[in-house]
Amino acid sequence: MLQGYKILDADSHVMEPNEMWEEYLEPAFKSFAPQKEHRAIVETPSRQVFEIDLFEPPFKNLTVSGEKIYYNIPEGAWTEGSKKDLPNAALYAARGYDSESQVEAMKQLGVDLAFLYPTTGLWLLAIDKMEPQVAGAFTRAYNNWLRDFCSYDPALLNGVGAINMHDPVEMVTELRRIASFDWRAVFLRPNPVKGRLLSHPDYEPFWTECEELNIAVGLHEGTHSHLPTVGSDRFHSRFAMHACSHPMEHMMALLALIEGGVLERHPNLKVAFLESGCGWLPYWLWRLDEEYKNLYWEVKDNVKMKPSEYFQRQCFISVEPSEPYLPEITQYIGEDNLIFGTDYPHIDYSSDITLEAVSWEGRLAKEILQKILWDNPRRFYGI
Repeated sequence: MLQGYKILDADSHVMEPNEMWEEYLEPAFKSFAPQKEHRAIVETPSRQVFEIDLFEPPFKNLTVSGEKIYYNIPEGAWTEGSKKDLPNAALYAARGYDSESQVEAMKQLGVDLAFLYPTTGLWLLAIDKMEPQVAGAFTRAYNNWLRDFCSYDPALLNGVGAINMHDPVEMVTELRRIASFDWRAVFLRPNPVKGRLLSHPDYEPFWTECEELNIAVGLHEGTHSHLPTVGSDRFHSRFAMHACSHPMEHMMALLALIEGGVLERHPNLKVAFLESGCGWLPYWLWRLDEEYKNLYWEVKDNVKMKPSEYFQRQCFISVEPSEPYLPEITQYIGEDNLIFGTDYPHIDYSSDITLEAVSWEGRLAKEILQKILWDNPRRFYGI
């Protein structure tokens, strides 16, 4: 709790230790584990020691359709020296961001509950040409490791499960296994995988199962992946790609879910758009409503009401404390669909991010602020 507000961090991150892949991968897939000698140690002004795993190159013996896959994330990709950090940030990094560190950071930030998304896992499953069985092995390994990570303090740490989008049949199998962990959410990349949009018919059993099991879906983008990404045909810097990919891929994902009829067929499905800010949303909903007004006849089998009504009925979006137009956002889309995430310990996070959030009290009514920080994310995650 911070200044009288309960806080649910709807988008926090773990930092998977490099060695965990070899430990948790099934025997038949251990040869795909990242090589420990390729761990990079980066020194930055804000963190004396910062480990970057799975880069330069991440895999040994991983050949994907005749191609070797490499990541080349430049130094400083994770950190930003101008941002404030927690007093013990260097210690947390040196300890590999273990479970104890995660809980300590939460307490310093005033966070009461956190839902945990991956770091390397965002890229690991984002290789379009990866064979489905290899992606499945990494998915299961990550989920098993995360379950153990959260067991340190299950009252505070909530796992968000990974799903193998390379194999639509296995998506349902793993979803049921995740539900058996008593987890309440899974994450997906918004990008197309093997040419399939989120509305692809092969994913229909997955959406059905999410709805029946009351599993929420967090859409989370990540730059420099080996998936089709908006802007990647034009830009190559992290500056440009980070600006483009997060909001624009979410715009495409929301369109796919609406235009393809996923939200129409599954009215109880809950979807959140994370780490892209919320400023793009009013324009995009206005634009889609305008297109629907003029071209409804083309999509009337899948879209039976205004796109903005689908969003208001079953979607959520995370807001950034520094966004200057939050009062106007609440007027346009309402106050029941906004949630808050710290992005700890990635570059969008800073030590005063929760203080920034509670400072909205000067611009938002207290009851609206408590909705964003606690009530709405609780409703999204089904707590």
